[in-house]
Amino acid sequence: MDFRRLHPQARAAMQVQQRVPLTRANLPAARLSMAQATPTEVGSGPAIRSVVTVDAGGVPARLYRDGDDDAKPVVLYAHGGGWVMGSVDTHDGLCRHLAATSGWAVLSVDYRLAPEHPYPAPVDDMVRALTWLRGPEAPRHGLDPDRTAVAGDSSGGHLAAVTARRARDAGIRLAGQILVCPVIDPAVDYPALDEYGLDREEMRFFWDAFAPPDVDRTQPDLDLLRADLTGLPPAVVVTAELDLLSAEGERYAAGLLAAGVPVIAARYQGLIHNFPRKLALFDAAHAVLAQLAAVLHRWSEEEA
Repeated sequence: MDFRRLHPQARAAMQVQQRVPLTRANLPAARLSMAQATPTEVGSGPAIRSVVTVDAGGVPARLYRDGDDDAKPVVLYAHGGGWVMGSVDTHDGLCRHLAATSGWAVLSVDYRLAPEHPYPAPVDDMVRALTWLRGPEAPRHGLDPDRTAVAGDSSGGHLAAVTARRARDAGIRLAGQILVCPVIDPAVDYPALDEYGLDREEMRFFWDAFAPPDVDRTQPDLDLLRADLTGLPPAVVVTAELDLLSAEGERYAAGLLAAGVPVIAARYQGLIHNFPRKLALFDAAHAVLAQLAAVLHRWSEEEA
């Protein structure tokens, strides 16, 4: 591994990173490790006006809302963690920052995790939460159901992209989709790149847990590069140069553009997988959130 390619903050983060090899047997330990890393990586996030737990159509979720009493547009957020780890708690800081800076509410979905609940359970939970947002309960929480976007990081980026496609197929118009270091391609055929913070064996474990070998991974819910991308909402795709997933994220952005979808694609040089979640470690994480907040402001004005 050539540490000279790493941004200094990425180098410092990797030198203290404690990795738990992933197997079914030690998945509980890996989940705990991710949860315990939250304060040192993400921080507590800013204080905002309202953070409440809601039942989003039978799916537990956490709603972040800041600012005045006007009905707010809402970002439906899917956390990362390889579909097997993570929760609304591990992404609390990120969602607080997004709600505090964007003018949007954020609904963070605590979807069911694999391997206990493999595909399609996490997708179904995201779609149920989106359906709830379109119903009568959302306005009672100060939300504007006609101004909705989807977002997610890593495996959550995959879930957000699938939810955007499902919304299109159901005739639901979304303001946009935000995909941060997204998982896109189940082929797990990665480029010849050193492993900086995310390795090939981890990705194989994640995919096998989410979509076991007896599942057809060529279906468009899983292989997003095979999906029909026409008519999807505008997208922001954030990638990191030294992330195993950067190439597939950028291929997806190119596919969206070729399908006529407006796309903002941003690659952050010298950085590693899912750095935008780690607000306590990376200055660039704050830059990404500022960029996303600016895009959400624009989408809100376009939808008003």
